Amino acid sequence: MSVREISENDHLELLRSQRSASFLQTPAWGRVKSEWRRESIGWFRGDELVGAALVLYRQLPKVKRFLAYLPEGPVIDWEADDLGAWLSPMAAHLSGRGAFGVRMGPPVVTRRWDAATIKAGIADDAVRRLGDLPPTERTHSGARVTSQLLDLGWRAQTVEGGFAAGQPQYVFQIPLAGRTEEDVLAGMNQLWRRNIKKAAKEGVEVVSTASGDEELKAFHELYMHTAERDHFTPRPLAYFRTMVEALGAEDPDRIRLYTARHEGTLVAATIGIRVGAHAWYSYGASSTEKREVRGSNAIQWQMIRDAIAAGADVYDLRGITDTLDEDDPHQGLIQFKVGTGGEAVEYVGEWDLPLNRALYAAFAMYMKRRA
Repeated sequence: MSVREISENDHLELLRSQRSASFLQTPAWGRVKSEWRRESIGWFRGDELVGAALVLYRQLPKVKRFLAYLPEGPVIDWEADDLGAWLSPMAAHLSGRGAFGVRMGPPVVTRRWDAATIKAGIADDAVRRLGDLPPTERTHSGARVTSQLLDLGWRAQTVEGGFAAGQPQYVFQIPLAGRTEEDVLAGMNQLWRRNIKKAAKEGVEVVSTASGDEELKAFHELYMHTAERDHFTPRPLAYFRTMVEALGAEDPDRIRLYTARHEGTLVAATIGIRVGAHAWYSYGASSTEKREVRGSNAIQWQMIRDAIAAGADVYDLRGITDTLDEDDPHQGLIQFKVGTGGEAVEYVGEWDLPLNRALYAAFAMYMKRRA
């Protein structure tokens, strides 16, 4: 197995051959993260391209050495018995590019918990975290990959609360493969079904578009309002413009902007992304006024319906923490998502491989000071 730089076109062709790959591993995502240097790399068995990755390089302050980051990647055969055959040539290539360390997020699931299990856990005062509950499924792949990474010298980067150093280790997903709209709706709890029905009765209209600066400005204005209300740091409008333009140019079905209006008033707005059979809810915003018309439920339902129509296997509501403690402010997030009837999914998380131990230690100290 050998690893070398490939063209963005070859990278995209490999992704198109996959049923699922993270949007963070598309060449376009490298253009979104413009503060990082980007490279597409490929794994070759002889002359055959058998794997690919987007690598983002972040320079260490004052030193021309880099952290090589593969968010939710690479796209390789994670079922392989010998992961070293894949990861060792990757590490050698990245070291040759000036990397002092590598960070990656294998797209490998370790455990799942269905909605009924989570609901019971929330109701049980003795349960504080997802890990306190028996999983609905514990995968062999997750255990095998974790064991191999440890043997190969990789270091797990999971931190308190279930958020990895970069991307979330816990997400919430609605399985769609082989299911109709009626199946998915029936799997939701009574409150979600009632809210979807109420939004329709109130006349909430949901529209999606692949582009449109006016709609993007409207989304961002509502997003800024949401950030102020919910106390998070918002991204600037320019970031979303770049995101829509870069992902949309790569594939016309890659990204959609959704808006929900009631009597002309914007009550909710979201950004949805799809790569192959994996659809994501990426960003969302909602108004404080007119919450009773349930625009957020209406817009999510439309995104789910569109994912089903596109043949998606999963609708991904992205990150959650692992907390089920009612005193934790993050618990409301999982409670909202569990009403969809989906499942909490734990991935193996992000892992680091130091290539230059002294520089890696300096980087770890720098990041600790920043935090």
